[in-house]
This record gives sequence, structure tokens and C-alpha cells, in this order.
Amino acid sequence: MEFTVKEQIIEIVHKLFIYTDNQEWKKLQKEVFSELVDFDMSSLGGEISKKSSIDICNEWKQGFEGIDSINHLAGNHLVKISNNSAEVFIYATATHFKESAIKGKTREFVGSYNLHLVKNMKRWKIDKFKYNLKYMTGNLDLK
Repeated sequence: MEFTVKEQIIEIVHKLFIYTDNQEWKKLQKEVFSELVDFDMSSLGGEISKKSSIDICNEWKQGFEGIDSINHLAGNHLVKISNNSAEVFIYATATHFKESAIKGKTREFVGSYNLHLVKNMKRWKIDKFKYNLKYMTGNLDLK
């Protein structure tokens, strides 16, 4: 069964979150991200820059060290398609769990994403990534 273009794009968004939760960095690099990504997590204090998919995955891997479980939930996808490019808006929450934390075992990030995807060689990949934090709650340091 063939997926519609919209379904193909949403599948990449789902892979973004599932592969991140499972820390499947090679799959993120190969199946989800373009080689270079306009990357903006300035709402969390990060820099706006162009990053390689390898650098993004290495930073996330380092940032998740010591966390026992990561769970992203995403929904309310709005997809605009124009030829071989697409814009996607998504609401999402990310919950991080650390069993050894004594001031609360979880922290949660609530926000949205603005993603841009391009289709190259019959594959959709994310080439622009922006996270828009609404708020954080819980034990933010997971200590």
C-alpha cells in the first residue's frame, strides 16, 4: 500500500521522536535529517546555527546521558506541501525520567516544533528544525 505524501512526511516526524526516544542516532542521521540542518533551539537557550546531522545526534546523545527514559508525544500536525518541500507544525511534549533523582523523577518540556522537509532521491528529510518552548515543569535538573 502506498502512503500519501502527507503520510510520508508525518512518518518522518514520528521517526524523529521515536528514534530520539530510543537513542537510535544512526537511523536519525540516515532516515530523518538532511546532512545539514538549520537548527534552532534558542527557546531553550541554544544557538541558532547550521549543524550537521552528526553534530545534532552527538549533542543529544550527550544531553541524554544518565537519563533512564525519554518519551516524546506529538500531535496536531499541520502540513503544507509545495512540490518537493513541506512545512510541518507540531505540538509536542517531552518527558525525561531518572530513577535516581531525589527531587522528583521527571521533568517535562511542553512546546511546539516548526519543521521544514525536502524530498531528495525519493526520501523526505528534515532540513530546518525549530523548537518553541512554552514551559518546563518538574525536577528540571533531575538531581
